[in-house]
Amino acid sequence: MSNILIIKHGSLGDIAQASGAIQDIYENHKDNEIHLLTTKPYFDLFKKNPYISNVILDKRLSKLNLIYLYSLMRSIKKYNFTKVYDLQNSSRTSFYKRILFPKASSDIWSSTETTLPKGKNKNDFDKDSVLERFEYQLKSSGINTVHTNNPDFKWSSSDITQIKDFYELDKYIVLFPFCSPHLSIKMWPYYNDLINKVNEKFNNEYKLVVAPGPKEIKEASNFNALAILDNGKALDISQLSSLIKDSSFVIANDTGPAHMTAHLGSKGIALFGAHTTAHKVSIERENFKAIQVSDLSKLSVDKVFERMSNLIF
Repeated sequence: MSNILIIKHGSLGDIAQASGAIQDIYENHKDNEIHLLTTKPYFDLFKKNPYISNVILDKRLSKLNLIYLYSLMRSIKKYNFTKVYDLQNSSRTSFYKRILFPKASSDIWSSTETTLPKGKNKNDFDKDSVLERFEYQLKSSGINTVHTNNPDFKWSSSDITQIKDFYELDKYIVLFPFCSPHLSIKMWPYYNDLINKVNEKFNNEYKLVVAPGPKEIKEASNFNALAILDNGKALDISQLSSLIKDSSFVIANDTGPAHMTAHLGSKGIALFGAHTTAHKVSIERENFKAIQVSDLSKLSVDKVFERMSNLIF
């Protein structure tokens, strides 16, 4: 039995997107042990993944921290990995390759760089959609890709019965109006107006809720929706996954929870401005769609409500 390593550091949306690729790697290596290298925010989450035998923590300290780097490389080398699937494809993981397998081809180290299509540079290749890139990488590495283009993130969910009972959640719509401060270009500014319209048109049939992250709890009070917490704390990823999965609908900016929704098979829409395209980030699914505009400040409440009304039933 050989040891196989997958590298996936984050972010949250990327973790959801990689679920199908991880499943395909597992199904093509059933006689081997699958290990995964990830960062602290996703360490406990990946322990729930049924296709992974062991999770290795990468603290991602500075590459100039030679003591940490030596310790990490030693902990990786002890497994004698026969194959590495780099699903992060970052400058950091390229650095790891130069240390661990400096001369390895795609037979040993599968990454964007080692499987790059002939005549195409990495910058051009990175313009393709996320799932297209995963599929090409894995197929070029001998993997039969059945699930890569259809990630299933349901493995991430946990039981939130107590939370749902506490907030009396039955039929509810989840809104994700938040964004990182440095990514305000992704934020649609009219969530409160939408909340009022949904309550009016649907005669309060649905509860409108938000699920703020740890740094968003104070901001959640700006929205006329019920903030869902766990004893005053933000839901963890598994709890958030279940909240989304059991919802009637989700409306979100282009953030991690939107990608979770897409790959949980839940109904919803993501709102995109000019920062990227829904195609490039592979977010549209059978139940989850996107509204793409050049300027989110000009996307009307009526247009979002109309799209939601056509998809929610």
